[in-house]
Amino acid sequence: MRKQVLCRLDDLDENEARAFGPFDGSRKKAFVVRKNGRLFAWWDSCPHYDGAPMAWRTNAYLNAARNRIVCASHGAEFEIETGRCLLGAALGRSLTAAPIEATPGGDVIFKT
Repeated sequence: MRKQVLCRLDDLDENEARAFGPFDGSRKKAFVVRKNGRLFAWWDSCPHYDGAPMAWRTNAYLNAARNRIVCASHGAEFEIETGRCLLGAALGRSLTAAPIEATPGGDVIFKT
């Protein structure tokens, strides 16, 4: 398994989302959200229309209240912790988790 350092844990503020990638020579990106001190990572692809990026501009993945992930193309809203769609065109579907971990030293690692 190959590991790639994305950032330092301290680089992600609470209720912030940040995109990383593309990975493995593809156009595929992932984004990481920090909520209640925990990290949640999702592939940047709406399950309503596979391949559609979630953000309308760089790192704009969260709604105004910063408590849900929003697909800019469809307006679907997703729970940060589970990726489950709570409202909109992707209802009944979920985002796909991306493989990350935070190390004891404070690095955020993408695992391929």
